[in-house]
This record gives sequence, C-alpha cells and structure tokens, in this order.
Amino acid sequence: MKKIAVLTATRAEYGLLKPIIDALNKTDDFSVKVVVTGAHLSPEFGLTYKDIESDGIRIHKKIEILLSTDTPSAISKSMGLAMMGFADYFAESTPDALMVLGDRYETLAVCCAAANARIPIIHLYGGETTEGAVDEAVRHAITKMSYLHFTSTKEYRKRVIQLGESPERVFAVGGTGAENALKTPLMSKEELEKSLAFSLDRDYAVVTFHPVTLEEDTSKKQFGELLKAFGKHGEMKYIITKAGADSDGRIINKMVDEFANTNDNVCAVNSLGLRRYLSALKYCKTVIGNSSSGLLEAPSFKIPTVNIGDRQRGRIRAESVIDCEPVCDDICRAIDKANSTEFVELAHRTKNPYGDGNTSEKIVRILKEKMTDFTSDRLKKKFYDININVE
Repeated sequence: MKKIAVLTATRAEYGLLKPIIDALNKTDDFSVKVVVTGAHLSPEFGLTYKDIESDGIRIHKKIEILLSTDTPSAISKSMGLAMMGFADYFAESTPDALMVLGDRYETLAVCCAAANARIPIIHLYGGETTEGAVDEAVRHAITKMSYLHFTSTKEYRKRVIQLGESPERVFAVGGTGAENALKTPLMSKEELEKSLAFSLDRDYAVVTFHPVTLEEDTSKKQFGELLKAFGKHGEMKYIITKAGADSDGRIINKMVDEFANTNDNVCAVNSLGLRRYLSALKYCKTVIGNSSSGLLEAPSFKIPTVNIGDRQRGRIRAESVIDCEPVCDDICRAIDKANSTEFVELAHRTKNPYGDGNTSEKIVRILKEKMTDFTSDRLKKKFYDININVE
C-alpha cells in the first residue's frame, strides 16, 4: 500500500478533499493519513476538525500552528511553525506522497518541509487565478514544488504546463466542489432551520466574504459596504459564514457578529460544515460574497452568485455569476439582477464549468497508475518547454 499524507487546514479545503479521501479509503492500494492543522484546531474558527471526525475520517495527526492574531507578521510566523511541525511529522511518518489542495500560506510552508524531506507532492487545482489575493502567487509556487497535478478545467491544465510541468503529469479531472454539490446527501429545509435555530420563511442569501489579501486595509470598508447593501435589502434573510484565518479576517468576523446582534434577519455562524453549507445553498435565493464556492459549487445548484470585488478575479466562471464592485450601490444592483426572474431562469440553465461530479473516481484511477513507481527520483523533474514567440 502506498501511504499518502493528506493535508487540510481549513473547512473549505477539507470539503473539497473529502470525496477524494473517501474514494482512496475504499481501495486496497492506499493508506490515507489525514493531517490536520491551521484553523481546524482553533476554537475561534469553530474547531472544525470535529467535522472531520464526525464524518468518520480518522485524523492521523494534529499539528498546531495558528497564532492569536492575523497580521502579516503573525501569518509569516505561523508558516514558520508549520515548517517546524511538519518537518518532525515527515521525519516520523515518512509518507510516500503528500496531497495538498489549493493556495494557502500554510500549504506552501508544509510543501517546503515535504520538499526538504524528498516527499513527492500531489497538487490539486493549480493553474487557477485569483488576482486579488496573495493565494495567486502561493498557488503557482506550490505547482512548481509538486510532481503530480490535478486541475479542475482544461484551461487550467494548459497553465500548469505553461509553468513548465510535463503534460504527462498534469490531468484535468474537474472540481470536487461540483462533485459535492451533485452527490452529497442534503438536509431537508426543516432540518436546516432546526440546525441553525433560524427560520428560513422567506428568500435568503448565503454569504461569505474574505479579506482581499493583496489590498491594504480594505476589509473593513468593503465589508461595511456589503452590510449597507443588506440594510437596503431587508426583505431578504442572510446566513453569513465567517471569514477564515487570513490577514484581517478577524476584522470581518467582528463586524459579522455586531451586524447579526442588531438584525433579526441575519444568522451568523463560524462554520456550517460541508453538508449544512451545501444544504443552505440548495434552498437559497442567491450566493453573495467573494468566496470561491460562489463560482465552484453554486452553479451546480442552478442559483445566481453575486461575486464582489477582485478576490476571485481571473477565475473561470459560469454565466450565473454576476461580478460587481465592493461598493453599496453596485452590490445592490447586482442583488436586484440576481433576484430578477430573467436572471433566475438563466441561472437555472447554466452549466457548471467545473465538471460532471466524477472527479474523485478519476483521481484515484490515475493515482493507481502513476504511484506504482512513485519514488524520490520523481523529484528530478525536467522543465517542460513550450514553443512560444516572445519578443
């Protein structure tokens, strides 16, 4: 059996990894070691490692790295703690490969430790672009540290190859966000209401807003503009999930609590968890914010997305996504458009560009083939040159 360490640091990342973990655990070819770190282990962010345990997934190791502040300096120090903690873990556990997803700072630090330990890295969802976030640079750095690549679209596969990765190691398999949306058993609306202790007796939106980490000190102003827009659309209800452990995320989360405490049409939660989150999407009128889920999962539910600001700029999106500036009037116009009969009908006809729901099966099939000779020699990659005319 090949031993694969699977890294997860956040609720969103775990949700995308879960179908792959489940699929790997159903085979006799792999031994999956789930390693939990970051926001999962923080009471402030909901101790979401408990969601992993409640799903029946065994956690092999918990590694604490998070500091109590979210300044750029604190995040760099957390990266240092991640490198130290995972250096020890890799020395003790010696996995045959490390599987990581996405673009977070913790992931980059862990990949550095894996590279030093000569552990091949399997990277999910390289080639994507999020031009408003530092994640953009982190994602491409992880791509260059990785040996095997799974991308969510053919366009993103081309970008990974453009970064010098050999086509024989890059596979377009679709997104597990779409797979989750299509295959996760969901709660009834009544179960969801009971779980939230919040009545969903009229149209509601699911809201997630994260800091735009390549902008300086914009979180408070931009989220304030969004709250103003909600004030002008008091006919709706709002389920707001709090921001994650990014720089200035705590500023947003404090504003969420204050807004929820003074508005009875608002439900604020640290984390909904995968099943509850997808259930909330199923019955909602629209998704609002700047989370990738508005682009990855929401189109599979045939619902509109109001995507605010630059955090997701550059990412492939369905026709059901409305882009707007992070100012109250523009957000209000976008909400009005999303709620219009014409646009609701358009969203209902939309096809999710992130796949058909069979991603995890494709990944396991490819891993069975590619990991038969997976050794540290595989770290000796050749840079794949493409023919391009550059003046």
